[in-house]
Amino acid sequence: PRITVTARDGETRELDAPASLTLMEVLRDENFDIEALCGGWGDGARADDLARLRRLLLVRHLPVYIDPAFAERLPPIGADEDLLLDGSCHRQPGASRLSCQIRLSGEMEGLRLTIAPAE
Repeated sequence: PRITVTARDGETRELDAPASLTLMEVLRDENFDIEALCGGWGDGARADDLARLRRLLLVRHLPVYIDPAFAERLPPIGADEDLLLDGSCHRQPGASRLSCQIRLSGEMEGLRLTIAPAE
C-alpha cells in the first residue's frame, strides 16, 4: 500500500510499502531515524525498574501516531502493546501504536502516520 510518513524532523514522505511487512520494517528499510538515543535512561533521573524497562522496550518497538481516520483499519491494540505504550512519555490516546505490531495489507492504502518523539 501507499503510505505517508512524517519523520521526527517534520519531513513527510510517501512510500510504496510492501504488504506483509510491519511498519517498523518499512521504516527501517526506508532509512528513517528510528533509533532513540537513550531510551529515557540518560537524563540522570531515578526511576523505578518497571518504568525504565518499559522505556527501553519502547526504543526497540518504535511508537508511531496513526491518523485517526485509519484507526479502524488496524487490528485492535493487544494487552502487551497497551502496557508498553503506557510507559511512553508521548502517548496520544487513540493515535499511539507500536510500529512492530502493525502488519501492512492492501486495506491500509493511504495510511498516514507520524513517528513519535524519541523517549
